[in-house]
Amino acid sequence: MPKEYRTVQEVAGPLMLVRQVEGVKYDELGEIELENGETRRCRVLEIDGTNALVQLFESSTGINLSNSRVRFLGRQMELAVSEDMLGRVFDGLGRPIDNGPEIIPEKRVDVNGRPMNPAARNYPEEFIQTGISAIDGLNTLVRGQKLPIFSGSGLPHARLAAQIARQSKVLDDNEQFAVVFAAMGITFEESNYFIESFRTTGALDRTVMFSNLADDPPIERIATPKMALTAAEYLAFNKGMHVLVILTDITNYADALREVSAARKEVPGRRGYPGYMYTDLASIYERAGRQKGKKGSITLIPILTMPEDDKTHPVPDLTGYITEGQIILSRELHRKSVSPPIDVLPSLSRLKDKGIGQGKTREDHSNTMNQLFSAYARGKDAKELMIILGEAALTEIDRLYARFADEFEQRYVSQGFERNRMVGETLDLGWELLRLLPRSELKRISDELLDKYY
Repeated sequence: MPKEYRTVQEVAGPLMLVRQVEGVKYDELGEIELENGETRRCRVLEIDGTNALVQLFESSTGINLSNSRVRFLGRQMELAVSEDMLGRVFDGLGRPIDNGPEIIPEKRVDVNGRPMNPAARNYPEEFIQTGISAIDGLNTLVRGQKLPIFSGSGLPHARLAAQIARQSKVLDDNEQFAVVFAAMGITFEESNYFIESFRTTGALDRTVMFSNLADDPPIERIATPKMALTAAEYLAFNKGMHVLVILTDITNYADALREVSAARKEVPGRRGYPGYMYTDLASIYERAGRQKGKKGSITLIPILTMPEDDKTHPVPDLTGYITEGQIILSRELHRKSVSPPIDVLPSLSRLKDKGIGQGKTREDHSNTMNQLFSAYARGKDAKELMIILGEAALTEIDRLYARFADEFEQRYVSQGFERNRMVGETLDLGWELLRLLPRSELKRISDELLDKYY
């Protein structure tokens, strides 16, 4: 039986100071029993001699300093894992919230997992199909990659996240594929949208969902991505599955980190975020990848909103350093009713060349991708020129490129949030658009591929 302490000295916001404790460790879980028998949970943030500073998961209202009893449980935060998690919905602390039974665990795992050792990693090089042309065709997602989506407030990143979770798959039918979806600091409507969207399309059967609402405590928000990655590590490295982890919204996670840091009176860094935010984000992102000698893999798509659409804001800025590229959503395309509004030119998947080509997608993928990028960039330049000088000032070929840019946005990028395109369909559509241009302009594609497809 854990020892009980009645030495709560003070409570300030989400923090509580307990004096004269023995043998208590950093990050250990605890319980506070109130006068009325209600228990609340907490976690040790700091140990100073015999004083323990603990952080409350629930609110601090009603805690009576002299009559509340604190017990430390001698273990860190754990998640009960089992294959029965697939098809279930949990809160940010791993408790079922779908009216289903409790999970009978195969084992309990500490959620503070370790980032993967670089020497134990396999290089990411197998294609994952999301069914979205702007990603599959131009910024390909590769198994084991970390590819964030940078969005702005009011842009439809929630619908894009749900679409990726529903449609994603590996092309080899013999491989098992699962999705772990974690939503942090979202509204009840958004949470409901995700659950219903997965349920009606049958995608919930292969999904483990963690949902942390905006009115849940910030400490729970900090635990949510760790819960999700612990579930993903179990499915990938114990059960040999290929797991896609989608975390939305990382900005809400970082804000919770800032709130707790401010309560601890830590010295703030950029924009008030704690100085260790880079390390903290890296400890989450670096848990994704492929391990040598293990069949499964974890691919990570963190989604974040950039406050004021600012790419230099600390959250997107630090995320960009740790991950392998970014998919950027554009407000301008959203105004033009392009959905999903993916801006392909500033978007980038640094590993795309490794996951495409003969035997993975199709032999013409790399050439057509480069040609589409090049033609779209030139078409956008031609359209800007048209705005300044008028259409009459453009050459015939520039007018063709401007028309190509419009068609590309309307037919290739804008496919709607319900449409699932196979990668072959995406590549064929690319060729259809390239036929708007004369063959002599397609300088990035080899003659043999032009003979076969043009």
